[in-house]
Amino acid sequence: MAGFLPINRTEMERSGIARPDFVFVCGDAYVDHPSFGMAIISRVLESRGYSVCFICQPDWHDPASIKEYGEPRLGFLVSSGNMDSMVNHYTVAKKKRGSDAYSPGGKAGKRPDNALIVYCNLIRSIYKKTPIIVGGIEASLRRLAHYDYWADRIKRSVLLESGADILAYGMGEKAIIEIADALNAGIPVGDITYVRGTVFKTRREDDLAEAIVLPSFSEITASKRNYAESFREQYLNTDPITAKKLCEPYDGKLYIVQNPPQGPLTMQEMDDVYALPYMRTYHPVYEKDGGIPALAEVKFSLTSNRGCFGECNFCALTFHEGRMVQARSHESIIAEAEQMIKDPEFKGYIHDVGGPTAQFRAPSCEKQLKYGTCSHRRCLYPKPCPNMKIDHSDYLELLRKLRKLDGVKQVFVRSGIRYDYLLADKDDTFFKELCRYHISGQLRVAPEHVSDGVLSKMGKPSVSVYNRFVDKFYKITKAVGKDQYVVPYLISSHPGSTLKDAIKLAEYLHANNLNPEQVQDFYPTPGTISTCMYYTGLDPITMRDVYVARDPHEKAMQRALIQYRNPRNYELVRQALVKARRFDLIGTGEECLVRDRGGRKKESTAKSGKRPAGSPKQKAKERTGGRGKKR
Repeated sequence: MAGFLPINRTEMERSGIARPDFVFVCGDAYVDHPSFGMAIISRVLESRGYSVCFICQPDWHDPASIKEYGEPRLGFLVSSGNMDSMVNHYTVAKKKRGSDAYSPGGKAGKRPDNALIVYCNLIRSIYKKTPIIVGGIEASLRRLAHYDYWADRIKRSVLLESGADILAYGMGEKAIIEIADALNAGIPVGDITYVRGTVFKTRREDDLAEAIVLPSFSEITASKRNYAESFREQYLNTDPITAKKLCEPYDGKLYIVQNPPQGPLTMQEMDDVYALPYMRTYHPVYEKDGGIPALAEVKFSLTSNRGCFGECNFCALTFHEGRMVQARSHESIIAEAEQMIKDPEFKGYIHDVGGPTAQFRAPSCEKQLKYGTCSHRRCLYPKPCPNMKIDHSDYLELLRKLRKLDGVKQVFVRSGIRYDYLLADKDDTFFKELCRYHISGQLRVAPEHVSDGVLSKMGKPSVSVYNRFVDKFYKITKAVGKDQYVVPYLISSHPGSTLKDAIKLAEYLHANNLNPEQVQDFYPTPGTISTCMYYTGLDPITMRDVYVARDPHEKAMQRALIQYRNPRNYELVRQALVKARRFDLIGTGEECLVRDRGGRKKESTAKSGKRPAGSPKQKAKERTGGRGKKR
């Protein structure tokens, strides 16, 4: 199909390719859009003269599905897709999902569990010596031994489980070109041990020079403390400037070696990546099935940046994209917007301009590019670092330019907004224009919880910061004549959250008349501090004990408390309140979360119908002037 890279032999021959340099095996359907990793890596290779053909969502039960093009000249590239295949398949309750946004028509079942491993083993069963390079989020976050929530145990590096030769972690544009050039030069794949942003396996002790030796696989499986200490060392070596080589020993003098990360892309390099000739849609072969649903979320959105110095403990960005923010130029983004406007389906609305955090357009301080990100402190937690450069002017100027484009009716900001960073800006110009021009009725932000004890385990600011943000948001919203609301994202059962903390969150929601429609129970995915806490019961940074709710019933109670108004949650909420001896919250009083349908009566403080001194509702009214709107 003209413009797209080949997805079958017929298209390969029409493209004039006799034998592809690389065959890319992927768990996603082929979408040639820069929000999809497979598109970026293949277009970057194409720009350097390498040919790439796709095998998308092969039938893993049939070895013939891997033989579409024969043996590639240089090697196979393998990715499970834009999501970890286990997250793609299962809810946090380990129940099968009914759909897959990255498959034709959203149909589930087009890829196997642990897709990266299955695909590589299938390839290796046929092509014994052909180089296999793995990448993408599943590879990146499983590059060393890791806790697997679905198996509930420590698993070996995916490089060993898959039988692949090299693993490229993070955003792999630079690494894949170095690997391709080395293979093209005739260097054996086993000797490509020097590329930053890659992981390799070795039995040669010379390859371990200057490496930090982590606890061995047998040591971390025998001791959760050892695992936490290993994870801490990995976390402290994610910066491209300060990171050291890491070595993880296995039995039989086998080692997994992680090279330091690739350096951040310059603005020009970012611009070059996004200027490649993407078709910006899915391959037409999927049209008959209803297309690829995931495209709808990003088709009319613009990527402005990469990386995030927010460093939330439950987020894997530090391990994948890193803390160093990289940004595209205004000219590059405007050019993409102008191309987007020409799309017949474009209705005048740019859905988002952002990235991991929308308003981050530069490293958090000037020292980072020379000295790297700090290992002993965070940029925003527990309070903004005094060295941090707080400035929304560049992002604001970009949004203003986009608003002025012919054919654009409105530009929305739907990526995450760091409200603590926004509050730290003494200039309210961006905040005012955000409320006036860039919100579609609701601004979604992520306080995640209200208990400061839980927030400290999340790496999030105190709830008092969120409260100040909410108050200021409504003040500005009123001033600009808008009727808009803040919608909070919340996580239940995060490590550190007790039943008492969950009840405190429910009281806060009750006091502020909030009724969350969606709640995310904490999901222990690979590559996060929070997942390490979940498995070990230790904070890997401080090595202090952390309470973890692992009992399914307690987790269900914590989740139900956030949606205590839902009649289906009544029994769980009542059980939680009884277990915590919070009988004052059961009944008909103003502070009560649920009515009493029998059982122990409320205590006298609630019987009177009077608000206890300093109650959440009283504090909320004092803070908001009795606003009490439902939002």
